[in-house]
Amino acid sequence: MTFLALPWFVLATTGSPTRMGIVLAVQLLPIGILGIPIGGVVARLGARRTMLVGDAARAPLLLAIPLLHAAGVLSFPLLLVCVALVGLFIAPYFSAQRLILPELVGEDERTVAQANAFVEGATRVTTLVGPASAGVLIAFFGATNVLYIDAATFAIAFVTLRFFVPNRPPLAPSDDSRGVLAGVRFLFRDRLLASLLVTALFLNAFGQMLFASLPVLAFEQFDQSSRIAGGFFASFGAGAVLGSLIAVKILHRFDPIRLGAAALIALTLPIWVLPLGLPAVGVMAVLFVSAVFGPLVNAPLIGVITTRTPQALRAKVMTAVLTFALLAGPLGLLVVGPLLEGIGVLRVFLVIAVGQTLASLPFAFAALRRPAGAQPAENLKDVSPTPSISA
Repeated sequence: MTFLALPWFVLATTGSPTRMGIVLAVQLLPIGILGIPIGGVVARLGARRTMLVGDAARAPLLLAIPLLHAAGVLSFPLLLVCVALVGLFIAPYFSAQRLILPELVGEDERTVAQANAFVEGATRVTTLVGPASAGVLIAFFGATNVLYIDAATFAIAFVTLRFFVPNRPPLAPSDDSRGVLAGVRFLFRDRLLASLLVTALFLNAFGQMLFASLPVLAFEQFDQSSRIAGGFFASFGAGAVLGSLIAVKILHRFDPIRLGAAALIALTLPIWVLPLGLPAVGVMAVLFVSAVFGPLVNAPLIGVITTRTPQALRAKVMTAVLTFALLAGPLGLLVVGPLLEGIGVLRVFLVIAVGQTLASLPFAFAALRRPAGAQPAENLKDVSPTPSISA
């Protein structure tokens, strides 16, 4: 629901796509600043405890936004403080969500990849149900009131983790896992992984621009319809749910790196249709097709990098992966607001299509030229029995 409720709240209260972009950028900013150092915190706390802290903190922070607005004291700077604090927990929560999987299902690379596909599927179900529900609820109750419900979902997640997910003690650090930059050093030892990080850096910047453009498209060209905006995001979720089901079925048949690379190109191609000025249903269809390939990128690549990283180093590697993936996100969000106001949403879609395609090609070509099942660079020889890559 946050995907829609928060930007819609900003658009409805300020009428400014630029301010909306600033709010979304500030939410991602802590990832770029603190994402890598936070890996050490995740390693000390353990995956389950990190997730509990993240849910317990974000519930009151999101609740504060509508409460302060209702009291008439929510200035724009104070809103930025609230969303920055919410964003502080994104990187550790994401990495812990993936790190906990080997603890629960074991260390086999393909099993962990399938578990990642299930997590992708569950997450994408929420991106199907959440924005669609938010679109309807906003129409009836307003974006401010939907934020109350959004805050409650973090409390529900806390209770679920607390009572239904078994506790595992954090792993003791090894010599290789010491130091703030241990995860970054591990990733950059392998040329293919390094190229993937650069690809993810630019691809996610343009991806954030796309997400920020969708509420503006609905607001400006579809009669300020929150239902249509919810439908846009729900289309992403529906496509990704289908993609997750496909991933679970086919992951064991293909080399994970080559599968992820091929899917990376495929997910960018439908975006080229968006600048044509489609009706709402056409936009939803394009987003659905593109999103089908998302889990076919994320599940195999994150699964591989998880299992091929030494256990004691995983927290720092996964937070480094997320940090690089979203490092340029705030810049993309800061740029997209003025672009939307200056050249219009359809031309922005063209910029996004060009940018995502150019960003995906270098890694995809390198990965597809790589022999199936090839081992990573020799300097990863001290990794646990399977090597790794990510998205």
